[in-house]
Amino acid sequence: MAHKKVNLPQKICPVCQRPFTWRKKWEKDWEQVIYCSEKCRRGKNSENKTQ
Repeated sequence: MAHKKVNLPQKICPVCQRPFTWRKKWEKDWEQVIYCSEKCRRGKNSENKTQ
């Protein structure tokens, strides 16, 4: 039996620049998810981010 989670969508976190994968808890609002974790979301102002 093949593993079910091989083709999940990914995004790049603008704070840590690491890829993160879709999670079940983000199922309804995946389009609005920007950060990979709460830590990165809280640290967003410490980075020099252009938006």
